[in-house]
Amino acid sequence: MDKRVRVDSLRGIVMRGPGLAATLPFYLDMWGLKLAHQQDGAAWLKGTGPEAFLYGLKDGPVYGIDHIHFNMPDEAAIDALHAQVLREGGTALGEPARFDDWIGGYGFEMLDPDLRRLRFRAGGLRHDEKPEWAMPKKVSHVVLNTPDMEGVQAWYERVLGFRVSDYSADQMVFLRCSSDHHSIALVRAHYPSVNHVAFEVPTLNEFMRAIGRMKQKGHVPSWGPGRHGPGNNPFAYFVSPSGFVIEFTSELQQIDEVTHEAQVWPRDVPEKMDQWMTAGPPTPAQRAVMQGRPDPGFPELVPTRMDREATR
Repeated sequence: MDKRVRVDSLRGIVMRGPGLAATLPFYLDMWGLKLAHQQDGAAWLKGTGPEAFLYGLKDGPVYGIDHIHFNMPDEAAIDALHAQVLREGGTALGEPARFDDWIGGYGFEMLDPDLRRLRFRAGGLRHDEKPEWAMPKKVSHVVLNTPDMEGVQAWYERVLGFRVSDYSADQMVFLRCSSDHHSIALVRAHYPSVNHVAFEVPTLNEFMRAIGRMKQKGHVPSWGPGRHGPGNNPFAYFVSPSGFVIEFTSELQQIDEVTHEAQVWPRDVPEKMDQWMTAGPPTPAQRAVMQGRPDPGFPELVPTRMDREATR
């Protein structure tokens, strides 16, 4: 039996880029999020679920990901995951400790092979759930472009305990850390970048109403609505004011760990890509915007050899 420590769940993501904080009204007035916390050059937005935030906006010189935020069930799990990261040669950015940010809790940060920053947290601020019709409840999944799909996949499996749910031909792999079909997906690409971030609304009717809300406000989907094969989830993609792709989704497949077997979904059979046959294939413009802008990550945070030796 695999005794590997596994990441518990996806909590949210913080994006960075020039003037990103100024796009806050779009997410408040149209997308359906609410302000959780704000400071100079940064804002964090919450949904209707318990997470302190789902999506963050942070001003910075480069368009990309500031960090992806994951949950662990308790402090012992944080310590065990950190030990596994070091044992597997991962790039941890320090020892587990108390966070001194507005959320609190206990955890640590690290870099993935594409130098994206990952933050793992146990505890910290939570909200009471406040259901609201057709509003985002949680971040369902984050899709990442990478020039080394197989290598990054193997790293997420070995270092963080992710499991493969499915493949889209040889172009995508869907990775889960919870019962959700995927929390992270990887797309074969020329350079690291963010492909899109998906927000879950609770029901199919709410999914359609969320699309309707956006259309009433003059913002139409750039792709969708449709229903994916892998994950069995409906999709509607939009382009944010800063050029990031964001998605409404619902009813993501729940995985039975005992019975599930990963399969390879073809990309040349239309009904396997969009079960409803309503969206059609993504346009060249959609593919271009999902390719994203090159994200160098945080090479300046890579510990030196002396730093690594000091932590042993």
